Amino acid sequence: MSRVAIGLVLAGLLLFTAAPAMAVICTVDAVPAATLLLPYFEVDLNNPNGLTTLFSVNNASATAILVHVVMWSDLSVPVLDFNIYLTGYDVQSVNLRDIIVNGNMPQTASAGQDPTDTISPKGSFSQDINFASCNGVLPPPALPAFFTAHLQAALTGKPSAILKGNCAGQALGDNIARGYITMDTVNNCSLRFPGDVGYFAAGGTGDVTNQDVLWGDWFIVNSAQNFAEGSDLVHIEAAPGVGVSGAIPTNPATTTSGRYTFYGRYDAWTAIDNREPLATEFAARYLNGGPFSGGTSLLCWRDSKVNQGPFTCPATPGVMPVWYPLGQEGIVIFDEQEHPVVPQTFPFSPQPPTGSLTPCPAETQRVQVNGASFPVPFSFGWLYMDMNTTVAAAGSNPPVDPAAAQAWIIYTLASNGHFGVGIDAIRLDSACAASHFVP
Repeated sequence: MSRVAIGLVLAGLLLFTAAPAMAVICTVDAVPAATLLLPYFEVDLNNPNGLTTLFSVNNASATAILVHVVMWSDLSVPVLDFNIYLTGYDVQSVNLRDIIVNGNMPQTASAGQDPTDTISPKGSFSQDINFASCNGVLPPPALPAFFTAHLQAALTGKPSAILKGNCAGQALGDNIARGYITMDTVNNCSLRFPGDVGYFAAGGTGDVTNQDVLWGDWFIVNSAQNFAEGSDLVHIEAAPGVGVSGAIPTNPATTTSGRYTFYGRYDAWTAIDNREPLATEFAARYLNGGPFSGGTSLLCWRDSKVNQGPFTCPATPGVMPVWYPLGQEGIVIFDEQEHPVVPQTFPFSPQPPTGSLTPCPAETQRVQVNGASFPVPFSFGWLYMDMNTTVAAAGSNPPVDPAAAQAWIIYTLASNGHFGVGIDAIRLDSACAASHFVP
């Protein structure tokens, strides 16, 4: 065998025997993770060629896995959940218009539901196994018309029959479905939500596992305007630990009761979910002019620290969730010569109805920089954003630091009809040990 051939063989062996990249807990970087977050989505229900959101969920390991997907409204009410099976090194792409408008669910199935290996075919380096709990669940049937009507109503702030005439989101009047999505590695097919008994259990023994194997990306596409933007999904690791495949976490940051974890509000702040939290302080550029004629918008995901259920319609300030609107400890608007402007903000939620800047009041939203809700005095510069807030409805939680509030911010830069780019804002801390500094 030639030296070149030997080198190729060795390179191949290294590629397929190397473990997925690991990172440090509380850093939240783009490495394989146990949970993925799509921080914001939008689907234009008026225009079949208008806005839609696509994402992919990928398996970084040879081991076949199950993923539990939950769709949430912009005020953090769960409106749909389903399961995705991935063979080793598999990828599943999802167009949310297919689900919300057409009722077509992602078609996957484990070996027991796919004996001919045609729904989720196995590659030559991939495992394909049976999850008996998925019998009769995978592949999922199409959603009936009454359920797509529920999704469209719930995600646009209208009453939903499934929610007994209650609402789940903001009624912004533009008929654009908005929300966010979480994806977790799981042991079995289930229809439970975070917060339901059995979803989390010690050491990944509930529905949810601690397998750090997921990665993915997202795109918001507007075919009518020949425009798209995208970035990585948010990768949220479970603490590595001991036992089979590190199933029993040992990192105190994500195993100590009272510490801030990603799903803390759904497990009574016991850290039983073992997920690292996100950041609380961010730096983000804004460019409103020049080649970026479409300006800058922020995609803001927030944690109200409250397990929110459906609420009485309509979604007006008087009957919004009790934590709404979310405030923040401080925002500083800089120009490119470091001149600062500090708008008035309050470090508690809900915010006063007038007199303060609340650019990101919901759990997820798109905010135009220098738009009505976020005026800025400069065309170019950067934003220092401390998103921490105490929430009266959450009580003294998380116990270790009740003022800490995890968030995620993406800034998107656009040229109308030509191009767009999505960039994760720079994280200046972690909710593992939140900073409460504002310049």
